[in-house]
Amino acid sequence: MAVLGALTLASGLSAAGALAAKATAIVVDARSGQVLYDQDADALVHPASLTKMMTLYLTFDALDDGRLRLDQQLPVSSWAESMTPTKLGLRAGQTLKVETAILGLVTKSANDAAVVLAEALGGTESRFAEMMTRKARELGMRHTLYRNASGLPNMEQVTTARDYATLSRALMRDHPKYYPYFSRRSFVYGGRTLANHNHLMSRYEGMDGIKTGYTVASGFNLAASAVRDGRRLVGVVMGGKSVASRDSRMAALLDQAFGRGERPRDGEALVASLDTTSSDVIDGEGDDDDEEPAARAKPTRAVQVAAVPVAPPVKEDKPARGAAATRWGVQVGAFSSRAAGNKAVSQAVKQAPVLLRGAKASVVEAKTGKDKVYRARLTGLADEKTARKACVELTKHGHHCVAVSPGERS
Repeated sequence: MAVLGALTLASGLSAAGALAAKATAIVVDARSGQVLYDQDADALVHPASLTKMMTLYLTFDALDDGRLRLDQQLPVSSWAESMTPTKLGLRAGQTLKVETAILGLVTKSANDAAVVLAEALGGTESRFAEMMTRKARELGMRHTLYRNASGLPNMEQVTTARDYATLSRALMRDHPKYYPYFSRRSFVYGGRTLANHNHLMSRYEGMDGIKTGYTVASGFNLAASAVRDGRRLVGVVMGGKSVASRDSRMAALLDQAFGRGERPRDGEALVASLDTTSSDVIDGEGDDDDEEPAARAKPTRAVQVAAVPVAPPVKEDKPARGAAATRWGVQVGAFSSRAAGNKAVSQAVKQAPVLLRGAKASVVEAKTGKDKVYRARLTGLADEKTARKACVELTKHGHHCVAVSPGERS
């Protein structure tokens, strides 16, 4: 009945014409679901490429139950090839590895890759959209209706900011093993380096995803998650007028919300314990990294502190130099004191001893606006694969973790 009601609602929207891009927003505590800010969070809007979060949720479901494998090659259909940008540029008859498709969605927001996954799981994109809508109802997304897997324009594809806060929390709660994909800054495909569209992630300390979106009808959308003082928040901003205004609004709302509500107990896990009560292109339609650079937001001020159990401090507190500085690493938090940073890296080594064997501890003072933070990293890892495996392992134990590429200072 809920799905039937949504179908009726969407038909009415289609007949009435496109929804205007409406500014809505919500911020919630990821662990408890407590709403810390709400601006018209139940107003119907278009999700645009935030749609791909549900495509990925169902992909992660399929990986967990064995219907897909990360190294599995999926066929590319003529329908997938026909998708408009943004896209990877796939051609019918090719194959695409599942993990490459995932990375294409979280970084480039590739519409053709979304269809490849949809057809692999649903047979056709339209049947997969029905699966997406059913899953939305199971998760408590009462007002969301999907018509495609990518978020390309369809006036019947609607959602709310509140529903997307629900989906963001569900991704972290139900698929913590795969959530680190959303922190991926870039990946290489076809000889090109494709950057993540979420530019705010590199400037707002503690943010590690989740997804951007843009169409003319939706405006600029962003679902994001960040950690400060051991507490994770989820924010959703819909209908921004530009990348800059959307990102600035998200940063301001998170800054405000971090000052409210109850903090978790010492040592409580961040992502792995989010078990709450059940309950693209600018001149067309796609995602938003093709907007002019001048529209990007300025750096914002924040401090992230990961919650970790007490552990002995480490002696290494200087940046890695020499060969280690040219190799991969992981960042396990940015802290308000050096002692907290030392504690985090020490605990990380204990929880991933094989992967982090030989890594060098680095707790470095940095300035974020007027604030001082201590970035806790383990550097000198052999390659990107090792760094990302370490993050997967640490996330299982409740750590915030981001892979750091050679030479990255931010």
